Amino acid sequence: MNATLMDAPATVSESADQPLTRLTLGDTRVTLLGTAHVSRASAETVARLIDTGDYDSVAIELCETRYKTVTNPNSLAKMDLFEVIRDGKATMIMASLALSAFQQRLADQFGIKPGQEMLVAIEKTRERGQQVELIDREIGATLKRVYKSVPWWQRMGIFTGLIASVVSNEKIEEADIEKLKEGDILESTFQEFAETSENIYKPLIDERDRYMADRIFQIQQRQSPDSLLAIVGAGHLAGIKNYLEQLAAKQPPAAEVESELEELASIPPRSKLWKWLPWIIVAVILGGFALGFSRSADLGWDLVKDWVVINGGLSALGALLAAGHPLTVISAFLAAPLTSLNPTIGAGMVTGAVELFLRRPQVEDFGKLKQDTSDWKGWWQNRVSRVLLVFFFSTLGSAAGTYIAGYKIFDKLF
Repeated sequence: MNATLMDAPATVSESADQPLTRLTLGDTRVTLLGTAHVSRASAETVARLIDTGDYDSVAIELCETRYKTVTNPNSLAKMDLFEVIRDGKATMIMASLALSAFQQRLADQFGIKPGQEMLVAIEKTRERGQQVELIDREIGATLKRVYKSVPWWQRMGIFTGLIASVVSNEKIEEADIEKLKEGDILESTFQEFAETSENIYKPLIDERDRYMADRIFQIQQRQSPDSLLAIVGAGHLAGIKNYLEQLAAKQPPAAEVESELEELASIPPRSKLWKWLPWIIVAVILGGFALGFSRSADLGWDLVKDWVVINGGLSALGALLAAGHPLTVISAFLAAPLTSLNPTIGAGMVTGAVELFLRRPQVEDFGKLKQDTSDWKGWWQNRVSRVLLVFFFSTLGSAAGTYIAGYKIFDKLF
């Protein structure tokens, strides 16, 4: 099998301003179409290409989770918030909402649904009696690999950047979005990004380029379609093209491709240091208490008071900033000093569960979740997102309280 790649000339049925690359992979003609996820022109081009009837297989840059969200906007209504909090997935859900919120804000500005070109591809493919192929990696795996790839002191910056993208009111011109589909601009933009944040670039862009190229290669091997259309974000176009060239030259067996897909979808294990660090901190704090009481009861109780007031106070402040129920704020103050001494449960798990019990979200809260979180005020107004905020801010307050109180305790001891 060989692959020949070339820039695709525009035809009557193809929009000349959409980045398009064609290649021959074995007996399959593969067309890579680069799109912008909030672009009306991209959605229109997708419709025109599929309507030509030239493609007997269509692949899209969606994973199973995002596919369900696009095809069933009410899927969030089935989310079990208590299970999300219990399993420690609240922060990941918040990050996913922040990502979709930025896209939703742009979509609202231009009067188009986020991911409209993907929805058009799904609907048009169904109309032709075909099954759309999902080629992107699961969004949860991508976010976790991004999180694991950066040093711990940069992780808060990632989340802060996501929230800032929601809070920002800066308008973006539709013409600017269309310009982003020019391959050379995208390549130079991502190259600059890679040089400044390579740890983030690799799992967010490069690994997904490899994953989608592997999936396209896998589809070609298994199904041997005459013509395949792959609809991907324009920023992935050059990377996918590069990896497809490598696959065509190497001709790896199916088992090797499957193995690489599994590796790219896996979550890197935590280092042993991070696994044991919470218990080490607990041992150090308890040792500090023991040392204080061994010197005098007054000193020992003074250390305990500092621990309770600082740890509980900052966690309660976090719950208050999230506009939690008064009883939730009280529960944060009472729970944080205890949960900080038990790494198996966090303050946010307690406060999130209390807030969920006191202000149980209604069906309409789930239904409006994506729309509400596209504006920063909506995060505090929607009961679902407010539970997530209570979890996050009370956890953050307790974490800060652990280190601040620990420093104060040992300052008094030594």
